[in-house]
Amino acid sequence: MCQLLGMNCNVPTDVLFSFAGFAERGGRTDHHGDGWGIAFFEDKGLRHFVDHQSAAESPVAELIRHYPIKSRNVISHIRKATQGAVTLENCHPFVRELWGRYWVFAHNGDLKGYAPRLHGSFHPVGHTDSERAFCWLMQELAKSHADVPSVAELTLTLRELVPQISKHGTFNFLLSNGEALWAHASTSLYHVVRQHPFGSATLRDEDLSIDFAQHAAPGDRVAVVVTTPLTSDEAWTPLVPGELKVFVNGAALA
Repeated sequence: MCQLLGMNCNVPTDVLFSFAGFAERGGRTDHHGDGWGIAFFEDKGLRHFVDHQSAAESPVAELIRHYPIKSRNVISHIRKATQGAVTLENCHPFVRELWGRYWVFAHNGDLKGYAPRLHGSFHPVGHTDSERAFCWLMQELAKSHADVPSVAELTLTLRELVPQISKHGTFNFLLSNGEALWAHASTSLYHVVRQHPFGSATLRDEDLSIDFAQHAAPGDRVAVVVTTPLTSDEAWTPLVPGELKVFVNGAALA
C-alpha cells in the first residue's frame, strides 16, 4: 500500500528534513514506486507537484528535496498502486475547491467495491478508489454546510462521514484546507510534535541528522504525521485505529 506524510505548523516551515527520508521510501528503502506527490499551502494559494515516476528517482522530487518551500500545511504521498494504472491522473494528493478554498487529500489503503453515488460538482479524473472517496467527502461536506464552517464543525461532520467509507476497507488519509490537517487511521499512522525545547533527530531511511534548535525559534511548533515513523530517536505516538485527529497551529486538538 501507499505511505502518507503530513505537516501542520504554527509558522511557515519547510519540510526538507522529513521529505528527505520519506522520498527514499518511494522505491529505494521501500517498494512504493508507483508515483508520488506533494502539496504546499501558502495563504490561499497552493503549490501542487505530482509525478508518475518513483519519488526516489523523480527529478521533480529532487527539486523538492532542495527547494525550501515554507508552508503551514503540507501533504505528501508515495504510491503503491492497488487500483488504477500508474499514470499522472492517479497520483495523490488530489485537489478540489470548496467554499473558495483549496482542499487536498491523500489516502493509504484499499477500498473494495466502493462506488458511491456522485451527483454534485465533484467527480474523479482518474480511476482510483482514493479519488472517489475524496469526491464523495467533498460532496457531502458541501451538502452539510452552506458556507465554510469552523474547524470544530468540520471535524464533527467528518466523524459522521468517514465510517461510511472506512467500512469498505483500509482508509488511512490526510486532508487539509490550509487551516487544519485532519488525519484518520484505519491501520497505521503516527504523529510527533516538535516544539521548545527542540532536540535532534536522525532519519531512518537516509543518513541525515538535524538539530532543530539551530533552525527553529522558541515559539515554533510543528506536528508531523506519517504512516511509519521517519526518525529513530523521537517519541512517535500512534493513532488508534478508527481515530480522526485534527491538528491546528502545530498541535493536536482534543
